[in-house]
Amino acid sequence: MKIAQLFYENHLILGEVKDKKIMPLAWNGGLMDLIRSDEALAVVDQNRLNPDEVRWAPAVSNPGKIIAIGLNYQDHAEESKGKTPEFPLVFAKFPSSLLGHKEVITWDRRVTRKVDFEAELAVVLGREIRNCGERDALDAVFGYTCANDVSARDLQFGDGQWVRGKSLDTFCPLGPWIVTRDEISDPQDLGIRCLVNGRLMQDSRTSRMIFPVSRLISLLSYHFTLFPGDIILSGTPAGVGAFREPSVYLKDGDEVVVEIDGIGRLVNTCRVVG
Repeated sequence: MKIAQLFYENHLILGEVKDKKIMPLAWNGGLMDLIRSDEALAVVDQNRLNPDEVRWAPAVSNPGKIIAIGLNYQDHAEESKGKTPEFPLVFAKFPSSLLGHKEVITWDRRVTRKVDFEAELAVVLGREIRNCGERDALDAVFGYTCANDVSARDLQFGDGQWVRGKSLDTFCPLGPWIVTRDEISDPQDLGIRCLVNGRLMQDSRTSRMIFPVSRLISLLSYHFTLFPGDIILSGTPAGVGAFREPSVYLKDGDEVVVEIDGIGRLVNTCRVVG
């Protein structure tokens, strides 16, 4: 099932995406409420919305944590001239950085001038877990979606730690919807791509992760409790702008697309202010 959050008549609603239409769900609340609930969903058939005419919310709003993983593809570790991690490189993005599909990535040139793209598979947890074995880890997943770990490289590399450069407002586009776990038989067998203005910049498969999703969930759960709605950004493959020759950074008016097979296309444009 594809479940989207969107704004309809000034309210946040959930909808099932099917046959190129959105069918509003009879649910009083957002996705976080749904994840925490055991109630069944029902479709309100009389209202079918055109995906091109709605305003999309982030696939998840107000998660407790956004946990991101650095250098989790071997080719990306090599292009950045970094060592292959022996343990996942963990950092955080603030929930205030979340952005919906077709919304605008915005930054102030007085804050950063080197904004980069990173296509990532995002994992949304469906239940509370602690000290979870790898074999059972995928059972704790609610679903999967596309993410763009937008990064201010001058801040990231200048600070020596990554939170500020990764957490500017609008720097975590997430969506367009969540595909529930039952529709993704193997999260390690998905094509993942990023295009900027139609140019293919990243083209890989999730099978190339150093730490697969099940291992990430398990390892993280031994360090801190994972709660329903928590998001794990599982890393990006090679092809980011910072390590190209010459470097390629996002500009005002650029369109960035993250595509993941079996999930969909997350599309955002860029605007520079200041």
